[in-house]
Amino acid sequence: MAAVRATFKSIKAVAPLFDRVLVQRFKPETKTASGIFLPTSATETPLPEATVIAVGPGARDRDGNMVPVSVKAGDRVLLPGWGGNSIKVGEEDYFLFKDSEILAKINDE
Repeated sequence: MAAVRATFKSIKAVAPLFDRVLVQRFKPETKTASGIFLPTSATETPLPEATVIAVGPGARDRDGNMVPVSVKAGDRVLLPGWGGNSIKVGEEDYFLFKDSEILAKINDE
């Protein structure tokens, strides 16, 4: 899916709705620790980790109760290999996922 070019200047202008989560995927390293540059083909596959930028308020269940999103801004999460809706702001790529599509929260301990 092609990224949608944003008409706004800052990603902070994006407020996800319902149970949507705005993330920025980690960028793959283009150079090894010893200084060897990796070919583009080795860094094209998106990494499954991302940082949560913003979250929506949640979605309502069948009984009308609000179910909050399970992550918060700043969390590191594990994503499926593909999916989400891509948004491009300047040279940066961001993605919107449903809360239920996020595979796991990564706890740094």
